[in-house]
Amino acid sequence: MSTPQSAAPRLGARYATELADLVVPWRAAEAAAPEVLLLNESLAAELGLNPAYLRGDEGTRLLVGNHVPVGATPAAQAYAGHQFGGYSPRLGDGRALLLGEFPDGRDLHLKGSGRTPFARGGDGLAAVGPMLREYVISEAMHALGVPTTRSLAVTATGDTVYREQPLPGAVLARVAAGHERVGTFQFARALAAHEAEKAAARDNGNSAVPGGAGADHDDDNADSVLRRLADHAIARHHPDAADSDNPYLELFASVLRRQADLVARWMLLGFIHGVMNTDNTTISGETIDYGPCAFMESYDPATVFSSIDTGGRYAYGNQPGIVQWNLARFAETLIPLIDPDQDEAVRQLTEVLTTFPDEYQRAWAAGMRSKLGLGESTAGDETIRVLIDDLLALLTTTRVDFTNFFRHLTAAARGDEAGLRELFAAAPAGTCTEADPGAGEGPVDAWLARWRVHEPSAPEMALANPVYIPRNHLVEEALDAATAGDLGPVGQLLVVVADPYTERPGLERFTEPSPAGAAPHVTYCGT
Repeated sequence: MSTPQSAAPRLGARYATELADLVVPWRAAEAAAPEVLLLNESLAAELGLNPAYLRGDEGTRLLVGNHVPVGATPAAQAYAGHQFGGYSPRLGDGRALLLGEFPDGRDLHLKGSGRTPFARGGDGLAAVGPMLREYVISEAMHALGVPTTRSLAVTATGDTVYREQPLPGAVLARVAAGHERVGTFQFARALAAHEAEKAAARDNGNSAVPGGAGADHDDDNADSVLRRLADHAIARHHPDAADSDNPYLELFASVLRRQADLVARWMLLGFIHGVMNTDNTTISGETIDYGPCAFMESYDPATVFSSIDTGGRYAYGNQPGIVQWNLARFAETLIPLIDPDQDEAVRQLTEVLTTFPDEYQRAWAAGMRSKLGLGESTAGDETIRVLIDDLLALLTTTRVDFTNFFRHLTAAARGDEAGLRELFAAAPAGTCTEADPGAGEGPVDAWLARWRVHEPSAPEMALANPVYIPRNHLVEEALDAATAGDLGPVGQLLVVVADPYTERPGLERFTEPSPAGAAPHVTYCGT
């Protein structure tokens, strides 16, 4: 049922009600002069929301959290997390609020809506630029077929945010299947351990042990919070697990499969998340938090864009291993739910965790075969594996643009090799060492000859290889313009990335990598 133009959307409070131990009810800071900058009208329609309402006074106040619909319980979510490998026991929504759930079960979540009890010294605010970045990149990822949170709106607050310089403030309204994270389970496991300590102290006659964080707890069941969170995640995101012999073990296996598929999709597009902490690893299997993210241009597994990733922990090539590491942290939280015998629980969880490399490789190899048009090839897996390995070595050596290579290879499958020839001819001097790639005798041509033997499918490739990605330098240009008050470039960029697989005349600049000699691209968290 669509929402009447004059009525606020119906929002439930399932998470805040079922998991009161894991939230702090809170209200957004008052925005001085809220104004909608970008509204995702197609997403609004999908959610049954009326764009005219959202652009009106009440709807605009809703999008910054200053109007709360009946039935909603705005709350800051608690979670812990490993940040760059170091454990932080109390993170949480420092500048965000869960407003509630839509009738279809998806969350409406605000980012930049002011300080919460989890703000850890921050101001809880966000600037226009970083919020528009999340809008652009998340919508591009959605169009590219990657599971992701979605952006409903970016709304200017009329307030000034102080970073290195004064900036216009904004709030992002984000929609997701859910915001439960590995870090949420880490917090719940710690809370359960604390409850067990309280119970033990009570049994010993010691009533001076301090209580937990914020809500009444079930002292008769030390793992109550953890179990309720797991049950919530199963019912909401992994319902098939409920029918298995061990629902919690199947929950872990299901999350693992989704995360393996997700990171494979990132890798196939050259996407680098930049901050793969456990609090940014979702139980739903969606990409979340588009802070220091970017797209790789020249193929290099060591590529890092984030200003804070000085050790390269979250480099492009490390992403599958980091997801598995994060899943190991998830497994640790589930031990009390798997088996009364801790050693047996660890054995079962470890057995599932060791399936991650195969799950990832299966998803990645299938995607790479599609990118090469070899989905129906009769060649053996080993032959294709060697072909792919040799291609990646070639791309590493030649330093050609990753996205454009596959785009031109798609054209080559149709018989048009001009773009591919030009791409390699323009490669940095010294990278095509054996011969001129246009002469038909170099390593590029040797690889192409082996690839053609498999009769690649151009239609399959066209569906797997985007023409347009959010080019890093164009994103920065658009965000700089928007910060200065001109939303035109952001709007044009959104039009381009919303249809990434269709080549359109007049959009050639959106296919070009950063100019030669440009400074290395650096991204920031935007906090």
